[in-house]
Amino acid sequence: MEVKERKLAQRAWTMYDWANSSFATTVMGAILPNYFAAYIATEGALTLWGYTVAIGSLIAALISPVLGAIADFRASKKKFMAFFIGLGVVSTALMFFVDQPGDWLLASILYILGTVGFAGSLVFYDSLLPHVANPDEIDQVSSRGYAMGYIGGGLLLLINVAMIFLGPSLLPNMDETEATKLMMRLSLASVALWWALFSIPIFKRVKEPVRMAEEQELGQSVISVGFQRFFKAIKEIREFRDLFWFLLTFLVYANGIGTIITMAVAFGTDLGFGTMILIGTLLMVQFVAAPFAILFGKMSKKLGIKKSITISLVVYSLISVVGYFMTKEWHFLLLGFGVAMVQGGSQALSRSLVGQLMPKSKTAEFYGFFSVSEKFNTVIGPFLFSIITQITGNGRLAIISLVIFFVTGILMLHKVDIERGIKRAQEEDAKMIAVH
Repeated sequence: MEVKERKLAQRAWTMYDWANSSFATTVMGAILPNYFAAYIATEGALTLWGYTVAIGSLIAALISPVLGAIADFRASKKKFMAFFIGLGVVSTALMFFVDQPGDWLLASILYILGTVGFAGSLVFYDSLLPHVANPDEIDQVSSRGYAMGYIGGGLLLLINVAMIFLGPSLLPNMDETEATKLMMRLSLASVALWWALFSIPIFKRVKEPVRMAEEQELGQSVISVGFQRFFKAIKEIREFRDLFWFLLTFLVYANGIGTIITMAVAFGTDLGFGTMILIGTLLMVQFVAAPFAILFGKMSKKLGIKKSITISLVVYSLISVVGYFMTKEWHFLLLGFGVAMVQGGSQALSRSLVGQLMPKSKTAEFYGFFSVSEKFNTVIGPFLFSIITQITGNGRLAIISLVIFFVTGILMLHKVDIERGIKRAQEEDAKMIAVH
């Protein structure tokens, strides 16, 4: 790939972070959790939301590896990606019709379907990263993607916050509460349009990677090979010692990160914090996180990727401890700034590290396993959060329990040998042949 062509492909690739992050910010992080807790769930909102998040992520995690294996064999990453984008866009658009107290089941179903679409598309999106970036570029391209995501998701969230804030004055003949609810529903629907529109560049500029297969797979059906690769990957992933260990490591610390992302607004609502401070904090996180994501990409060149991730996990541990003592709205804002400093960097570097440790011939397959680790971060963590909150009646204990995920992650990360992992991935690629 020529330099100019590669740079255009990289820009188009990062644009999908801009597109899909609207779902992460408005639907997963800010508007829907608040709307769900304040207007839809009549009781037990924090617990119901935790279970909803967990179920959606579990389904997404379970289907990802098989789909990845099939997509690798068929050279159909972009087709699968388009399907899941469509599922996410349609589900999100339909959230507009969740408008009555007690409609929590409809809201939960649409959220679960939207999450499957969002997470499924990311498997194939992430799998394209090693094909658009050279090994010496991958940390920086991944970090730019996250930065674009924070800016894009933040920009739409800013528009959404303005809509909600101005709703009662723009609709003077409507009851203030009903006007606010309408604007929140329109905000959810706006995500569908944003997501669909800004997904176009990746399909225009990024080429489908060359189909790679083992000789004995030629002539077999795609479904057969897909499941064969899936079960083979389960057996063989331990041969990729460092990739396997990093996936387990990521599974552990990402549970803490995912729980903070998905439960923060619901937790703040439970503490009685106002809607605008909650959403405003998340909005601030989006724009502050963008330059920090870029900074972490540069820092990894100087300190190394393992040390950079470790720094982010230390900060997350401190956030969890301080979160236990949170009582005032400005505390929430301060902790939000702390999250912004490390959120993008930890995620971007994790994505790029797993891309370095996997064979390029099986990127969707192994990013499917990465997705299992990534999506279980919003299964185990929120589920544990809900259980602790339900048993103790105290969400503070759930917050401080997240320290366990971060400290354990730091200890496990120390055992990953990056150079050895890269060498093993290269050995696997050498066995494959191009299929035209």
